[in-house]
Amino acid sequence: MSARAEPTGFLYPFIESEERDSSGLLAALATSAQEKINESRALRAASLARCADVLGHAGAAVASRFRRGGRLLTFGNGGSATDAEGTAHLFRHPPHGRALPALSLVDDRAVLTALANDVGYELVFSRQIIAHARPGDIAVGFSTSGDSVNMLRAFEEAAGRGLLTVGLCGYERAAMARSDAVHHCLVVPSESVHRIQEAQDALMLELWSIVQRHLEEGEVT
Repeated sequence: MSARAEPTGFLYPFIESEERDSSGLLAALATSAQEKINESRALRAASLARCADVLGHAGAAVASRFRRGGRLLTFGNGGSATDAEGTAHLFRHPPHGRALPALSLVDDRAVLTALANDVGYELVFSRQIIAHARPGDIAVGFSTSGDSVNMLRAFEEAAGRGLLTVGLCGYERAAMARSDAVHHCLVVPSESVHRIQEAQDALMLELWSIVQRHLEEGEVT
């Protein structure tokens, strides 16, 4: 059986189970890894350049909300849930700068599973926004497809309640990119889930840096 028949075969289609040339295999792996690194670096740079204006406006708006006592709420599905958790942790426990109030809506498994079981998975984030959010807060959602129903419902609920909304998604035709409920949308121009999430990490780190700069400048003035 070849690696093409394996669930992960698409990652390294050149690996065959009967491969015996270890030096050739290692060289192919190294080449594949370097190609992915180069692709990721290029997409992150392109995404940062493409989203520079949106990042600037979003960073200023987020900093303004924090100055007025707002709190950050983050959410996402699957791998994007880990990005939501990481973002909340970055704002709460930054490597430098000001620690800021943040809550990840994917942290509490009991709440997530109760909502999914009782009212439906499409409401797991919007119901938490109803419970936790105040009009001056900020909602940040991560998605690779940009079409997840529970994400769209959460943004609609957040915007309707006066929250500032920031979305990160891939696929330029995504519903998130076209939604009026997403005030600032950072779109990664790719259709690769892996590369989208890597670029979103870079975009969020830049947004955090912009927020910190605005808050620092506000303290100086």
